[in-house]
Amino acid sequence: MRLILASGSPRRQRMLLDLGLAFEVIPAGIDETSARGEAPLACARRLAREKARAAVRKIGYGGPDLDGFRFENDWAVLAADTIVVLEKRMLGKPLDAADGLKMLKRLSGRSHSVVTAWSWLGRRSGRILETGGHARTIVTFARRPASFWKWYLSTGEPMDKAGAYAAQGIGMSFIDRVRGSYSNVVGLPLSNVLENFRVAFKKDIRELCRQRH
Repeated sequence: MRLILASGSPRRQRMLLDLGLAFEVIPAGIDETSARGEAPLACARRLAREKARAAVRKIGYGGPDLDGFRFENDWAVLAADTIVVLEKRMLGKPLDAADGLKMLKRLSGRSHSVVTAWSWLGRRSGRILETGGHARTIVTFARRPASFWKWYLSTGEPMDKAGAYAAQGIGMSFIDRVRGSYSNVVGLPLSNVLENFRVAFKKDIRELCRQRH
């Protein structure tokens, strides 16, 4: 089965590589702006679905409305979108250092939600399958002074990440508690994502692993 990750995120790629999966990377490259009045979970679900469909169109498996699929071999596209939510407000990737500092000062010493929605789109035994789900994790930051957050921003680690932080790397030093899936905070709730694939595609993840010697 051809497995495609519709994401340019190095964290998601690393997670799949660590599992030993053989996959291709085809970033969706869509507009990730939330719609006016759109709830965080609804936004994440919509973006994950749109990313999967955009990747499918890029590889020529279907038209704009998922019509005209080429039934060659089995394939599956995985897409995801992660959103950081504080007091019902979505925190995206920081626009610049000043924006990142504002986010981190608000998160300091407080709990927030990390919501990841994922979407599977593919073909199995002649049928087109589209499924997905979501996971929510509660993350609590230790309190740190503004000088710490300025230093953290100077490392460059937060600049391409929702909420202006990474759960791995330096970010582990100020995450006080995690309630729920830790891998979700990194970018993919792996256990949920892989179980969803197994149930929908009737295929075990072991069959997608590279041959190990």
